[in-house]
Amino acid sequence: MPHRVHTAAPDGGWGWMVVLAGFVQSALVFGVIRSFGVFFVEFVQYFQAPSSTVSWVVSLAVAVLQFASPVGSALSTCYGARPVVMVGGFLSGLGLLLASFSVHLTHLYLSIGFGWALVFTPSTATVSRYFEKRRTLAMGLAVSGAGISSLAFSPLFQYLVDSYGWRGALMLVSAVSLNLVASGALLKPLVMEGDPGPKGQGAGTTWPATFATLFSLELLSHKPFVRYVLAFVLVDAGYFVPYAHLVAHAREVGCDEYQAALLMSVAAVADMCGRIFAGWLADSGLCGRLLHNLTLWTVLTGASIALLPLGHSYASLVALGLCYGFFAGALVPLQFTSLVEIVGSGRTLGAIGLMHMLESVGALLGTPLSGWLRDLTGNYSVSFITAGAFLLASSLILATLPNYFSCSGPSEAEEEGAIRPQDHDVLELPQQDRELLQPEAKTS
Repeated sequence: MPHRVHTAAPDGGWGWMVVLAGFVQSALVFGVIRSFGVFFVEFVQYFQAPSSTVSWVVSLAVAVLQFASPVGSALSTCYGARPVVMVGGFLSGLGLLLASFSVHLTHLYLSIGFGWALVFTPSTATVSRYFEKRRTLAMGLAVSGAGISSLAFSPLFQYLVDSYGWRGALMLVSAVSLNLVASGALLKPLVMEGDPGPKGQGAGTTWPATFATLFSLELLSHKPFVRYVLAFVLVDAGYFVPYAHLVAHAREVGCDEYQAALLMSVAAVADMCGRIFAGWLADSGLCGRLLHNLTLWTVLTGASIALLPLGHSYASLVALGLCYGFFAGALVPLQFTSLVEIVGSGRTLGAIGLMHMLESVGALLGTPLSGWLRDLTGNYSVSFITAGAFLLASSLILATLPNYFSCSGPSEAEEEGAIRPQDHDVLELPQQDRELLQPEAKTS
């Protein structure tokens, strides 16, 4: 059955169901990742391993999620987001189930993460496709699921671990993750006027060219995109450190296990509020361009992480956790909507996948580096300061993007030009030919 062709993004309608699907998916992907600090303490005790070694569990899961994102983008380009996300949801639940039978840390390393890569990138790109004027707000609502689920998951996971052990808890989490399959079914395809045909190998096209097209590798020659990705490599090197180690830090300064778990829940509430507020603020235009909003939240997030060592009591940790959660949450929707300013709306799906793959380097190294610094110094102070410094450095890279200090956003023509990084190689038509084509363009 052919799909209705839209001349513009609906900015509502079924798009709100797509936002609901994104909400559930961010809850069951990043909500689980954020709450894995509860399992971190159990893994250290059970496997009798140092913090730096156990840190690779979360780090590899995030890195696989990001590194395999281009696979999700390419499969979605060929088959659509709906079946890809549904398969990814099934693989996510299966991976967590297999992790519950682990007898070595290597088993945990290998079982968690790949299914998530097939879920998050296609759903995020679909939300961006359904909205234009309210894109940042819609994205903020979609990704706020991670904040709400973290509020519930941290104490819930601690209760499950106390009641059934970490193996039984992982089994139950795997069952909950299968709801990703149902949410994927909500991703109704949206056909836009002027959409290119399905990417694939046509007549006379070599397989390397087909591969490059499917994975949007031409963006690697787009210098602003490369700088944008480099900034988020540094962001990811520090962003996930509190999710992995804040619970352990709270335990070290004298908090009991439920206080430490509740600390992440407090941060999660602030995170949810930050995502929605940042979406509203960006769409209102009160604080300038999207890139300016993104830089603001990146600086505040880095500063809040670097200040976490000042929390020596539960009250001070709650205050710092609230600040970190709000600022870190506000950063997330801006990452994806600002990307449209860099590459244009036509390449959002491929750009998100490629960006996730490249920034996985930061996620892969950041948390183990933090664990190593803790083993070296005996506490998490240097770990948090280093993590904050990574985000502050990334804000300097964002300031090097084209027209960053301009107060006006990119024009429609500039955005369309951003879609094709190789436009400077296109042969320009002579003046008389452009004049002949102009009337036809007006009547089309």
